[in-house]
Amino acid sequence: MSTMNISLPDSLKHFVDRQVADRGYGTSSEYVRELIRHDQDRQRLRGLLLEGASSAPGTPVDDDYFAALRKRAQGVADAARQDGHSGLVTESELLTARSA
Repeated sequence: MSTMNISLPDSLKHFVDRQVADRGYGTSSEYVRELIRHDQDRQRLRGLLLEGASSAPGTPVDDDYFAALRKRAQGVADAARQDGHSGLVTESELLTARSA
């Protein structure tokens, strides 16, 4: 893992220290890593939203579409539980199930 040093004004350092103490982080590095991960997620979501907004209209969805989606997600969750996993469905598992 690489190291990075940052300079913060006292007010921001106190804020980070308070977040670490109040929210159960072990170090300020853990807190900053989580902030960076959240920003990466936000940027990814923004990109996906922009991509979707600029794409051609897809097939309209209705109650049958959502019923099939729930059924597919439930099947993936059931299979995961049988394999000893939590049963939570990841995006990649759902996409894999979709193409099957």
